[in-house]
Amino acid sequence: MLDKTERAAPVWIDESSCSIEDFKRHLDQKSESADYPAAADIVSDIPVYDGAALLQNNTGEAAWRDIMAEWNRSFSSGPGIIVIREGYTDIALLDAVTDVLNRIMKEEAEQDSGQGDHFAAAGANTRIWNAHEKLCVADPELFIRYNANDLLRRVSEAWLGPGYQITCQVNVVHPGGQAQVAHRDYHMGFQGAALMQAYPASQHAVSCHLTLQGGIAHSDMPVEAGPTKLLPFSQSYLPGYQAVLLPEFRAHFEQHHVQMPLQKGDLLFFNPATFHAAGENRTSNVERFANLLQIGSAYGRSIEIVDRLRMSLAAYPALLAAKANEGLSAREIDTVVSATAEGYPFPANLDIDSPLSGMAPPSQQDIMRQALTEAWPAEKFASEVKEQATRKRSH
Repeated sequence: MLDKTERAAPVWIDESSCSIEDFKRHLDQKSESADYPAAADIVSDIPVYDGAALLQNNTGEAAWRDIMAEWNRSFSSGPGIIVIREGYTDIALLDAVTDVLNRIMKEEAEQDSGQGDHFAAAGANTRIWNAHEKLCVADPELFIRYNANDLLRRVSEAWLGPGYQITCQVNVVHPGGQAQVAHRDYHMGFQGAALMQAYPASQHAVSCHLTLQGGIAHSDMPVEAGPTKLLPFSQSYLPGYQAVLLPEFRAHFEQHHVQMPLQKGDLLFFNPATFHAAGENRTSNVERFANLLQIGSAYGRSIEIVDRLRMSLAAYPALLAAKANEGLSAREIDTVVSATAEGYPFPANLDIDSPLSGMAPPSQQDIMRQALTEAWPAEKFASEVKEQATRKRSH
C-alpha cells in the first residue's frame, strides 16, 4: 500500500503546480566547500575546479570516481552547475579548431537565408549546427586531438555513464546580441506547455537525466560579453519546465541569476533543467565564441529498429478510410497514429529542418494527424512524409 507521501505526490503538472514562494524557498540553499572537496573554489554557489590540477593530481580510478560522484551530486541535488578552469590548456589547439570552425561558418554564410534561428534573431549570432560531425570531416586530425580530452569524458560519464553520444552546436554571439529569456533545455524544455502537461511528473523528473549540457569557451567571456545566465538549484524544482514559462518565474530569474566569466579553454557544464539563458553581449568588440555541448545518454534508445516510415505509408490509406466510414472513433484513429508514426521530431538536421517558430520541427505523427484532419490523398501524404524523411540526414 502507498504511504501518505506517495499518495500526495503530484502525477500531473500544470501552472497550478507552480508556486513562486515555494520556488524561492527551494532556491534558498547554499553550496558548502565540504560537499565539494575537489573544487578549487565555490563562486556564487557554483563549484569551480582547476582542470590542470585535476589531471595532474588524480591518476587513479578510485580518486576519479570520488570526483565524478561529486560532480554527479552537483548536477542532481546541488547547484546543478560546475565550472572547470583550464579544461583545455593547449590554447594553440583550441585556436586551430576555432579557425576551422570559422571557415565552416564562412562557407555556410554564403548559402544562408539570413533568417536567423529559433534561438536568436537574424544577425545577432552565427551558429554551426552539428559542429561535431562537420569538424570531424573538415579536419580529422584536429578533431581527434580536440576530443581526446579526458575531462570531457569524465564529466560526461559522471552524469550519463558510458555509451554517451556528443552533439555540438557552435554559437558566436556578436556585439549587441540580445539576451535570451530564461528556459530549460532538451528534452522537455523544447516542448510547449500544453504538451508538457500530457507527461506525468515521473517524466518531468527523468528528462534532465538523459542529457548533459555544456560549453567550451573558445574566447574569453567577461560578464560584459554575456556568458550564460544561470540560476543555481533551479534544476531540482520538479514543476520547473512549466514554471520557467511563467512571467513571475522569469522575473525572479532575471533578479537572481549569476554569470560566470570564462576564459578561453574553460569548461562549463550544467543539468539541462537549470534555468538559464544566454546573456546580452554588451561589448563593442568581443565575439563571444562557444562550442555548446548536448551530450546524450545511451539509454535514450528503443530496443528494436522499426521502420516507422514504412509503417505509416502502409497504415495511412486504411486509417483515412476508417475515418471516412466512421469505422473508428477520432480517439481510436489518434491512438493508431501514436502506435504507428514517429512521435518525436529529434534527432533532426537543424540546418535544413530548423524550427523558426517554436522549438522543434514537426514530427511524423504531426504530419499524419494533419493529413487525416485535412483528408489528404494517400499520394500527398506519401510525398510529404517521404520528403520529411529526406531531411533526417546529417548533410
